[in-house]
Amino acid sequence: MKMVIKEICLGSAMAVVVFLFFVGYNVFPLLVLGGLGCLLYFLVEKKSGWSGSQHSFYKGSDDFSFDDIGGQAPAKQELLEALNFALHADKTAKMGIRPLKGILLTGPPGTGKTLLAKAAANYIDSVFLSASGSEFIEVFAGVGAQRIRQLFRSAREQALRAKKAGAVIFIDEIDVLGSRRGTHAGHMEYEQTLNQLLVEMDGLKSDDRVKILVIGATNREDMLDPALLRPGRFDRIVRVDLPDKEARLQILKLHCRNKPLAEDVDLEKIAGESFGFSGAHLESVANEAAILALRENSSKIHQRHFQEAVDKVMMGEKLDKKPGKEELYRIAVHETGHAVVGELLRPGSVSHLTVTSRGRALGYMRQIPENDLYLYTLDYLEKQIQVFLAGAVAEKIILGSQSTGATSDFRQAVHVARQIISAGLSPLGVVCEDVLPEKLFHETIQGIIKKQEQEVEAILLPRAEVLEKVAQILLDREYISGAELRAFLEEANTVH
Repeated sequence: MKMVIKEICLGSAMAVVVFLFFVGYNVFPLLVLGGLGCLLYFLVEKKSGWSGSQHSFYKGSDDFSFDDIGGQAPAKQELLEALNFALHADKTAKMGIRPLKGILLTGPPGTGKTLLAKAAANYIDSVFLSASGSEFIEVFAGVGAQRIRQLFRSAREQALRAKKAGAVIFIDEIDVLGSRRGTHAGHMEYEQTLNQLLVEMDGLKSDDRVKILVIGATNREDMLDPALLRPGRFDRIVRVDLPDKEARLQILKLHCRNKPLAEDVDLEKIAGESFGFSGAHLESVANEAAILALRENSSKIHQRHFQEAVDKVMMGEKLDKKPGKEELYRIAVHETGHAVVGELLRPGSVSHLTVTSRGRALGYMRQIPENDLYLYTLDYLEKQIQVFLAGAVAEKIILGSQSTGATSDFRQAVHVARQIISAGLSPLGVVCEDVLPEKLFHETIQGIIKKQEQEVEAILLPRAEVLEKVAQILLDREYISGAELRAFLEEANTVH
């Protein structure tokens, strides 16, 4: 329709110009003005105009469903309940239930928010259009609002073209266009764009020919404008958290369905060692393991490939830089200190230690989380600080001095000490950090860390020989498994 109107206007303008030319009128100025007008129109259209082809367009199909998304059982259940309201509109209308207009998915990056939105479109047999929040923001006033209108118009057109009764509009990083009004001083474009989104969502009705459901995704829910979150707009807020151990196992199984696994592969163990990994991280682990097997010309993926893949995803690729022998020995002593204290405080927790450089780390010790913990006791936090300090303490005991290699460890130890104070677990009791004097706050952190440093010295001093022995072996081989470390510690206990 829009194209037809353009053609009619253009044809009429040309007819007027031809008529004026034949009656003797000088049409040259009109042609110049018309050319400039067309150029300006083209530039504005290029900046602000969207066509349906510019959207990521996806028709719901049997090829992708909620069964293809591992873990996230609570999020899927809550999302399915909300989608059933849209799927069974007649039943919900009889019960007087207001139809849903929007669903907000919140959670860390890589947890599967986009996949959930695609599965939702398939579940309610609707077309799927996706856009990013940054696509709506321009320096020209009114451009974002126009793009919002065109997005909703495009959703209706695509649904009718695909003979679907519904459309799902997915807006990723919605916090970019939906942030609190007033936070962008001197730039009204953000507020106009947000206002237009609110108007479009308010205009959605249950008796529309094409029923539109808006799904937003963000990891910054706190930045969103309250008007966007009120009932009648984004009616449901679904939390998409990082997967726990059982969910990680499900995700790994999904990503390994098309991969030839060797008999020694234990995905449950890999799931246990990948605490804090998102679904995207786990997909990368499975992919990197397959790449490592291919490099070795192995027909199957073995456990060692998965172990290496976890390290690569966590720390980065191996580096070519090789420290000198004296510096490498210091690194070995440092990592051995971490490993010995970590193993003694929580037996069976050390996966391995190495002096191979990865990312920004010259060496590292990896521990296996005992369980996915969500609450921490004072004893647990103090032991965490002891593990962080163990590398520097080991350097001081064996080499007589510390190095800058412990900078990151100290930073993490201070972070945990702050947690202890914030949780009211320090000698200060329950306090408000905002009114706590800075000097007292700093002295309390120092006191917590000093006490744990003394505990670490008490652990490592009697085991100086073990530290030297393990560090020397680590220097020669660059890698020691947790099982080997435990054997060394048991042997030392037997001797003493």
